[in-house]
Amino acid sequence: MKDAIGRHLSYSIGKTPGAATLRDWRMAVSLAIRDRMADAWFASTRRTYEAGAKRVYYLSMEFLVGRLLEDGIVNLRLEERVSEALAELGQDYAEVIADEPDAALGNGGLGRLAACYLESMSTLGCPAYGYGIRYEHGLFRQQIVDGRQVERPETWLQQPHAWEFERPESRYEIGFGGSVRDGTVWTPGESVWAEAFDTPVAGWNGRWVNTLRLWSAKPTEPFDLDRFNRGEYAAAAESEALARTISRVLYPDDTTEQGKELRLKQEYFFSAASIRDILRRFESQFSDLRQLPEKVAIQLNDTHPAIAGPELVRLLCDEKGLDFDEALQIAQGTLNYTNHTLLPEALEHWPEGLFGRLLPRHLAIIDRIDHAHAKANPSRTSSVRDHGQVKMGELSFIMANRVNGVSALHTELMKSTVFAELHRLHPERIVNQTNGVTPRRWLLSCNRRLSTLIEERLGLGWVDDLEQLHDLEPHLDDPAFLDAYAAAKTANKADLADWMNRTQEGLTADPAMMFDVQIKRIHEYKRQHLNILETIALWQAMRDAPNAGWTPRLKLFAGKAAPGYVFAKEIIHLINAVAKVVNADKITNKMLQVAFLPNYNVSLAEKLIPAADLSEQISTAGKEASGTGNMKFALNGALTIGTLDGANVEIRDRVGAENFFLFGMTTDEVDQRRAIPDHAAKAVEADSRLARALAAVRDGRFSPEDPGLFRGIADNISGPDYFLVASDFSDYWRAQREVDGAFANAGDWTRRAALNTARSGWFSSDRAIRGYLDDIWGAETLL
Repeated sequence: MKDAIGRHLSYSIGKTPGAATLRDWRMAVSLAIRDRMADAWFASTRRTYEAGAKRVYYLSMEFLVGRLLEDGIVNLRLEERVSEALAELGQDYAEVIADEPDAALGNGGLGRLAACYLESMSTLGCPAYGYGIRYEHGLFRQQIVDGRQVERPETWLQQPHAWEFERPESRYEIGFGGSVRDGTVWTPGESVWAEAFDTPVAGWNGRWVNTLRLWSAKPTEPFDLDRFNRGEYAAAAESEALARTISRVLYPDDTTEQGKELRLKQEYFFSAASIRDILRRFESQFSDLRQLPEKVAIQLNDTHPAIAGPELVRLLCDEKGLDFDEALQIAQGTLNYTNHTLLPEALEHWPEGLFGRLLPRHLAIIDRIDHAHAKANPSRTSSVRDHGQVKMGELSFIMANRVNGVSALHTELMKSTVFAELHRLHPERIVNQTNGVTPRRWLLSCNRRLSTLIEERLGLGWVDDLEQLHDLEPHLDDPAFLDAYAAAKTANKADLADWMNRTQEGLTADPAMMFDVQIKRIHEYKRQHLNILETIALWQAMRDAPNAGWTPRLKLFAGKAAPGYVFAKEIIHLINAVAKVVNADKITNKMLQVAFLPNYNVSLAEKLIPAADLSEQISTAGKEASGTGNMKFALNGALTIGTLDGANVEIRDRVGAENFFLFGMTTDEVDQRRAIPDHAAKAVEADSRLARALAAVRDGRFSPEDPGLFRGIADNISGPDYFLVASDFSDYWRAQREVDGAFANAGDWTRRAALNTARSGWFSSDRAIRGYLDDIWGAETLL
């Protein structure tokens, strides 16, 4: 290992040890680890071809993979060797690992799930490819300036990316716009190249390696020399700039017409390139396209790649010569769709004018798909094209062999809400696959103290069979084990506190405080504003009775708001404004502090989750499809305060109701409450704490320089309050005081935390992938 690192430092990086920077060392180590993945990568590919095995293709706009170096080292079981080699070379292992930037390829749960699933497919030996976009800047780098979110470009690709292999031979011309002749001959008006970059993804023990293939947009005409020679320098590179725009930023602001067009281009770009690549690979081994459903399973991760269905039909008809009915049948046997939301606005829909202008042939194919479905189901009343919109959720459902929800509750709600009619027509199509997380990243790697303790008691078999954690339960009667468990949590909290105190102005984090954590995308249905409103009420109560024996808390928030989501950005602003006031209050700041940690990503989650005492999973019932952060927290010994929403239901069932702090209305009660006129005003009138906290927000207590600054948030909560913050506030306050009492009993809290770890093994992504293999893909593992 030492020789391999030194060789790459000299001959790949071009540096001597004396001149090498930390980045040089990190690149040399990364290349040495990548070398060790390559042999298993090639062997996995050979085995797949030799077996004629069915392949799985996972299409996702996001793959939030985080740092890859430690992931690779851990899964190849090379930690000790790399650490020793670096020590002999005069370098610190932890510093080298920490130097790697997060790959900015995702936003939150959707992308992290895709990354977990790809790693689990490798661990299980399922032949698979992940397909996405190689974003130059990803989502955005979040900065907090004067309490407000400011979006900056994420610059992760400004330095070489050690893990990828460029594949110039794998490129496809992707067209947009233009015209259609004779009903089937599409002549695009513009086009770009989709060029492939491959990253190997190793499973546990390095026995199998799959591929993440990301597409980068390049111009078909890169440079206009005539315009350049005329002095039109910017115009000469216009085609290059327009092409690069497609793979530059994840989720461009689509509140403008230009933003909508770019987003639709991105979705077609990566979906079309992926479908072409899948067909090319299939035809290199098999000659009969009718075998496609037997040899290929394509999973659409949400509606972003929904256009893959019409594109597959187009290629089979227009380029391969199949008739429409046969092409449609093949496509429907090959495609599957994961739904991640019950929010109607998040089930994508596109204006017909934009869609027809950008993808005219596909709009005609969608009409034929819709007509064929209506003909086969005469009682149908809905359609894919409706009120001038193309509905991608309905299209995904109609084109899928299987449609899956991501938690038991979510799957049942899909059947009765967003897809009620389609479920009536196709009662066998919807299945459930509750989400999971990879234990390699989210316990073994990110929480070394706890995973070492588990290894001492159980060995390492749990790493790829997480339900072995059940075998910890007998150890929970051993005081020495519980003491060691508590010591691991305390040390994790001390590390986080030290980092926060060095990096967060105005914060004095004390590891003795309860670390109360809510980290996720900022959205009204996730109700960060319920959390901060209860924080305000708690602060006011502490000021009234500072000697009442309060449980000290550190309230931690992190997450990004979409650039065009004004209300979510105002929630961030309010959290920071409250933090500024509360943290400076000498009466209460030993009992309560608040922090919003900027630029939430995988690396920050790896700091926060092992140190958390309390996991905030407080979405309005019926709105969170599943969640995966809730699973990571429980696995790492945080108790949950939450509603009966998403996978919270299954977590509570498995860890035990006594180890879960439940509050709030059920899904049915939410609907009933929302139907009551002035429900929010009634809730405010009934709870003086709530009224007082809202008054402080409305009257400028946290914005004295602009007293009306947060009035819109207060008016929303006490007015329309669609997400029922006011109605759930009183029960949330009750549950939080129950948390206070439980945390005060340190021994009992530790035992309950350890039970969360012992009983969370079912939430492994390995279990989830086995479910997909059996119930959706009809594929087998080759290990």
